[in-house]
Amino acid sequence: MDLQLTGKSAFISGSSQGIGYAIARTLAGEGADVILNGRDPERLTAAVEALRQEVPGASVTGLPADFTDPGQVDRLCAEIPDVDILINNVGLFELKEFAQITDAEWRTYFDVNVLSGVRLSRRLLPAMLDRGWGRIIFVSSESGVNVPADMIHYGTTKTAMLSVGNGLAKLTKGTAVTVNSVLGGPTYSDGVAGTVRGLADAQSIPEETMKAAIIATNQTSLLGRFIEPREIADTVTFLSSPAASAINGSAVRVDGGVLTTVL
Repeated sequence: MDLQLTGKSAFISGSSQGIGYAIARTLAGEGADVILNGRDPERLTAAVEALRQEVPGASVTGLPADFTDPGQVDRLCAEIPDVDILINNVGLFELKEFAQITDAEWRTYFDVNVLSGVRLSRRLLPAMLDRGWGRIIFVSSESGVNVPADMIHYGTTKTAMLSVGNGLAKLTKGTAVTVNSVLGGPTYSDGVAGTVRGLADAQSIPEETMKAAIIATNQTSLLGRFIEPREIADTVTFLSSPAASAINGSAVRVDGGVLTTVL
């Protein structure tokens, strides 16, 4: 299926690795010009070069920015071109007891997970509306619907992302601009893999054993395994395309059947 993305331009926040990088790779493979983003300039440069190798002929550039630093976000918003597609992917997550989460940590999570998308959308949406075409996608999580007890700050920000996306979609009425969210399930991204390896090392068991044990505790998963980043990327890429023109204001589940709530 030709997704008609050749010549379209896309910015993906938090895309030097993990789900963001997988999205960038899939978009580039469909012919889109992609701009990667990461907070570490050296890692970002390496990701740009890696993607150019993986997708020969692709137009790939990078814009570094640490979304915990308001000054860097201001600079990013001033430098970013008027792209056709905005993927709000950057995010923080961690396991932490509710009583141990400080006010400062709550603010940081909202700054990165929610306000990053707010600020980028505020910068890029008006030009999309003026041009008459555009896509904004928020990479949320099933944790925004079924908030985990050991990641309440994370889950709450993912709920807020859904609200922002839903509200912005209403501003696009009657246009060819769409705003949607994707609810990913347990995905074996680089960050999750690092956490799993740490848990496995602490218990002196193989990583694969720990992966299986974690999934076994999730009784509602119909997939029965971790989702791969490319599986999230495939859905995001479809929603970014003209082929998804009738999907707007939606929260699309790519959760492996984890959620039991009908959205």
